[in-house]
Amino acid sequence: MAPVYHELTLFHGSMGAGKSTLALQNAYNRRQAGRPGVLLTSMDRAGSGVLSSRLGVMADAIEVTDGADLVTLIEAQVPAGGFVIVDEAQFLRPEQVEQLALAVDELHVDVDCYAISTDFMSRLFPGSQRLLELADRIVSLQVEVTCWCGRPGRQNARIEDGRVARSGAQVAVGDIDAAAEVSYRVLCRRHWREGVAGPAQG
Repeated sequence: MAPVYHELTLFHGSMGAGKSTLALQNAYNRRQAGRPGVLLTSMDRAGSGVLSSRLGVMADAIEVTDGADLVTLIEAQVPAGGFVIVDEAQFLRPEQVEQLALAVDELHVDVDCYAISTDFMSRLFPGSQRLLELADRIVSLQVEVTCWCGRPGRQNARIEDGRVARSGAQVAVGDIDAAAEVSYRVLCRRHWREGVAGPAQG
């Protein structure tokens, strides 16, 4: 028989591209097929220890903290041939991404990571950058996300007082709901650059 290879896969896209929905669907399908696995997340919009989709689907997950050793966690939770699904993987430390790669190679599990690539300043998150460097497979999600003008939306803009933010901490958990304490809007490159969050400002 041919050897079985396991993979570290990155699924990435802008906000609203369906990353969490796909993560939940893939976890469900694998469990239906009888594969053991674990769900990990970090700073989900729904709270600690939850992997949630904007479509209203959610599941319990293990919250990954800054100090978590993911090799130890996976070794204790997932047998060889199992799977690990990591949502909000952009928030991982680079060292934790390296631990995931080690788990794939040495513990013989499949690891799927779902992440936003860039922050509100259009800079790579450190976790996403390390995933881009180490992943065996990189999948760009194809769900259409558009700017208010109709162009493809690829910039994750943070909105503060109705304006596109240009400074602040890289991580501020929020949602695309304008009523959220911290809100985000996906813009095209031009309107992100110009700071035009919507047609009322044009």
